[in-house]
Amino acid sequence: MAERWFFALWPQPALRRALLGRMPGWLPPGARSAHGEDLHLTLVFLGALTPPQLDAVGAAAQRVAAPPFELVLDRLGYFARAGAAWCAPQRVPESLLALQLALVEAQRVCGLTQELRPYRPHLTLARRSRAPSASFGAPLRWPVREFVLARSVPGCVPRYRVERRWPLRPGYDVSMPPMR
Repeated sequence: MAERWFFALWPQPALRRALLGRMPGWLPPGARSAHGEDLHLTLVFLGALTPPQLDAVGAAAQRVAAPPFELVLDRLGYFARAGAAWCAPQRVPESLLALQLALVEAQRVCGLTQELRPYRPHLTLARRSRAPSASFGAPLRWPVREFVLARSVPGCVPRYRVERRWPLRPGYDVSMPPMR
């Protein structure tokens, strides 16, 4: 399997520890928990990239400007078809949607194929799982201050590596000039 690239939000260590501490109570027996270092919220899946495409994606991401925001994780759920248990915010902030759309535009500008499914922000907690039967409990607050470019590393644990980081900053602008 080739490396697959994606833009994501990567939880800070304190939030990661909080999630890992709650996962045993959330997940049904037999679920295959995600490795703690792999927990993330995907913004845009890019797929396999050539070196020139990777350079173009990095340049386009550099131009993305979106303000910092807070996510409130307070909901558990399940994708039956994928057998994946997840957590997510019940209320998706406009700032998250604006950031995700700006990165979709960066993907388009780079000539990459876009995901056709509607965007459903979540953190995958486990695979080969059934639906969580527990309640979420007290909400977890996530101050989002950056987005990352990450890649999968086939055959490794943890399986994802953050390769680049960009701070969030005011001045959201989806009118990026086309890549040449």
